[in-house]
Amino acid sequence: MTSNRIGDAQFLPGLLNQIPHDETIALVSADSAYDTKRSHGTIAERGADAIIPVSKNGKPWKENTPGAHVRNETLRATQGLRRSLWKKWRDYHRRSLVEAKMRCFKCLGESVMAHLFNSLVAEPQIREALLNRFTQLGTPITIAMP
Repeated sequence: MTSNRIGDAQFLPGLLNQIPHDETIALVSADSAYDTKRSHGTIAERGADAIIPVSKNGKPWKENTPGAHVRNETLRATQGLRRSLWKKWRDYHRRSLVEAKMRCFKCLGESVMAHLFNSLVAEPQIREALLNRFTQLGTPITIAMP
């Protein structure tokens, strides 16, 4: 959890380092806020596939690194296919499942109210436990109408 003043992308390397290096990471999917050289480089170092749309005004990177290569391939694909087709082709919208869960998490409170360190740690854990219990109780089955 971060404050609103801190961008999420700078925490990606630390998050990936929490996964042991002997475990394989197949892919990392994120929004265009993660379209940074550091994010792409970190993902490439772990041998994962980056599914990150290029920023709207993105230009090719001149660096000759694995992260830049994958990112430039994404740029070419989105220019050739259009962003919407690229997202469909790469199954980018899968990440919306995580976004929906984060929305539920935020509905339980957007800020932490505690002041003591142990309480600061416990409060989000309690929210997580609540969401997990709600999920155990069942999720609605949605059927599209013709």
